[in-house]
Amino acid sequence: MKAVLCRDFAPYSGLKVEEVDDPVAGEGMVIVDVKAAGVNFPDILLVEGKYQMKPPLPFIPGGECAGVISEVGPGVKGFKPGDRVIAATMLNAFAEKAAAHVSAIAPMPASMPFEEGAALITTYATTIHALKQRGELKAGETLLVLGAGGGVGTAAVQLGKAMGATVIAAARGAEKLAAAKEAGADMTIDYDAEDLKARCKELTDGKGIDVVYDAVGGAYSEPAMRAMGWGGRFLVIGFAAGDIPKMPLNLALLNSRDIRGVFWGAWAARDPKGNGANMAELFALYEQGKIKPMVSHTFTLEDVTKAFDALMNREVRGKAVLVTG
Repeated sequence: MKAVLCRDFAPYSGLKVEEVDDPVAGEGMVIVDVKAAGVNFPDILLVEGKYQMKPPLPFIPGGECAGVISEVGPGVKGFKPGDRVIAATMLNAFAEKAAAHVSAIAPMPASMPFEEGAALITTYATTIHALKQRGELKAGETLLVLGAGGGVGTAAVQLGKAMGATVIAAARGAEKLAAAKEAGADMTIDYDAEDLKARCKELTDGKGIDVVYDAVGGAYSEPAMRAMGWGGRFLVIGFAAGDIPKMPLNLALLNSRDIRGVFWGAWAARDPKGNGANMAELFALYEQGKIKPMVSHTFTLEDVTKAFDALMNREVRGKAVLVTG
């Protein structure tokens, strides 16, 4: 089969598609004929050796995909060849076929295109866990989403609205803010042109933000923290800006604010029932029309570096995906 192969931890510009052996369906595993695979910032970190874990070389990157089961291994129950599924693979999705454990796949709604299925797991599963289990977001509260025009950002906007929150979307430039508005944001802030803290205070009539969803890091984290009100919860999702902020801890003391880390993958492994309930809720929200993955760019496997370029250059509104056909 064809697959994107990472042979060394190096800049992603060196990635190439190669012919590799087809995966084998081991105990509890299925083989998915990949139709589309989601492109995410952690994929770049993995390829360049900058992620929390470093997989053995060589490896096939790609953490999520959607496709059709072509083979089931011993011990698999509830799935059969021909089933349309989405899979959280962590690795191996940027290929024509991918092996996935049965615990990491879910049946796709019949109404969901493969491109949208491939854009669902990483961003929406991370985000529903962030807002529900970690942020304890309640109806009527105010949610500030940083990086609101990207994949996790638009997911946070949609899920925040579905949970009954007032959503303030912060992003850079008119195009990203337009994507956030399309996702359902109530208000927007261009943090390159406006004072983030002051604008948040103004939009909340001085009360401050209840929950901050920060997948950006860098220079925007501290002003967002300062914009929170009493009992605010600051959710650490990731650092797309590149810099990990050094937050003054007195900001947590003031107004009894919390800083809460979000590591969906580790939590899902520890609480598979809770993760399963979250996934069922996501599919229900999709069928109700309350969430819909936004896919602005589609690339072939051979154009994986162009997909990563689009992500790094902030050209993507919502998500980019790779397709195999």
